[in-house]
Amino acid sequence: MAANPPSTKPTRGGWKSAIFIIFVEVAERFAYYGVAGNLFMYLTKVLGQSTATAAKSVNTWQGVAAIFPVVGGFLADSYVGRFKTILVSSIIYLIGLILLTVAVSTVPLEARHTVFFIALYILTVGEGGHKPCVQTFAADQFDESIPEEKAAKSSFFNWWYVGIVSGATAAVLVVIYVEDYVGWSLGFGMLAAAVAAALVVFLAGSGSYRREAPVGSPFTRVAQVVVAAVRKRRMSEGEARGFCVEDDDYSGVSMEGGTGAGTLAPTSHFRFVDKATMIDARDASSEKRNPWRLSSVKQVEEAKLIFQLIPIWLSCLMFGVVIAQLGTYFTKQTSTLNRSITPTFQIPPASFQVITGLTILLSVLLYERALVPISRAITARPSGITILQRIGTGLLLSILTMVVAALVESRRLGVAAQHGLLDSPRAAVPMSAWWVVPQYVLCGLADVFAVVGLQELFYEQMPVGMRSVGAAAYITVTGVGSFLSTGVIAAVQRVGRGGEGWLGDNINRAKLQNFYWVLGGVSALNFCVFVCVANRFVYKRNQPAA
Repeated sequence: MAANPPSTKPTRGGWKSAIFIIFVEVAERFAYYGVAGNLFMYLTKVLGQSTATAAKSVNTWQGVAAIFPVVGGFLADSYVGRFKTILVSSIIYLIGLILLTVAVSTVPLEARHTVFFIALYILTVGEGGHKPCVQTFAADQFDESIPEEKAAKSSFFNWWYVGIVSGATAAVLVVIYVEDYVGWSLGFGMLAAAVAAALVVFLAGSGSYRREAPVGSPFTRVAQVVVAAVRKRRMSEGEARGFCVEDDDYSGVSMEGGTGAGTLAPTSHFRFVDKATMIDARDASSEKRNPWRLSSVKQVEEAKLIFQLIPIWLSCLMFGVVIAQLGTYFTKQTSTLNRSITPTFQIPPASFQVITGLTILLSVLLYERALVPISRAITARPSGITILQRIGTGLLLSILTMVVAALVESRRLGVAAQHGLLDSPRAAVPMSAWWVVPQYVLCGLADVFAVVGLQELFYEQMPVGMRSVGAAAYITVTGVGSFLSTGVIAAVQRVGRGGEGWLGDNINRAKLQNFYWVLGGVSALNFCVFVCVANRFVYKRNQPAA
């Protein structure tokens, strides 16, 4: 594909280009939540899976959908480019939705399970290319060398999240109702139509996009730093004949001096890998730099950026476990309550997830218009609070979510016992479903702080050539969290009485509140780890021109 003109040209990029890409993401989120939001109910009601089995099926599928973006991000950054990756993955996604529609409408029930799950996992392949690239490709439309676009980019991540939550909220409000009360085939058909329309819009704006060329494998550069540092592990700074400063400046002689304008400033953490920049006698006698023996300061600092993000990623995994409950046990809990609006209409249990979506929409607006200006006046930071403070606030709110969910579940069990419904799991407990609203609201608030913060952190703090991989990395927080949730469910089933215990099919006899308390307790311990890691984090900064 022909290269675009330089990105500084006003005819390309900016909001006028980003809006086309945002539309694609809105449609994809609409489709994803139209499937994921009600998947638990389809597996239990139509395919006949048990509560725990359905929860594990949903968690595993969501986990795979969030892990595949690592592959997609790597291919986009290294070889294919973001535009082509988005295009191909959108087509794959559309194929999966069409097959899903066929599975629920024409495939006999005895064979539907296999076809249905094949279609589901085709969607994960589409997700793999779509999720890490769309946000990054949209952010690429804002050139930080142009003051107006740099200012616009500062608010991009908040408004981006408003867009995707709008798509998810529309799916929960409209599609889930259609699936429950009209038909699954029509519901999934609506999702396929939305993705097809988004694909047309994306192609319509293709002439205005700024496109970054793939840079080759970024992981190779990181591996070269590690190998070079290990090779020179016994070398002291006094023995070095010089230091390799720039990637292309090594000429076989000692080089001193600082980095040039716009390059990463040297940092003092992970000092071991700094040895990779030391020039020894063998390097000095070589006409060409061997990248597996000698790395530039820039290359080493890029590797450090990745190294310090790994502990942050690990300390956010419990957040992913908490969020995984939204589409599984929160939905099951809600399904047992009185959801009637009129004598003839009940809100579908999965539609309560719209409360989380609406909370996110309102909270992002308040965050942008109220919290940021107030905190900016206090801290003198352009963003108000730091990215890690934002993520930490989200983690705290996720702990509170589990505490509230456990308290509500304890009350629900008390009402069920009071009315003699402990052995009637299909009967509605005479307790209003509005009791679960606080846990859905808290889940949304946690998302606003943690998820948007992770998006920004893994975009801003990654090397430029690895930003799609960075987007994939934050997505895998929820994916690995889903896998961990599956593991926790399996462990609880093993230690529970009769192999069921806390998470049995009869939720009135189960001890779901104990499961919530365990998640809240582990999340609290995890938060302490996050605070320790965050206190040692060093934000990326560029070295000014000499």
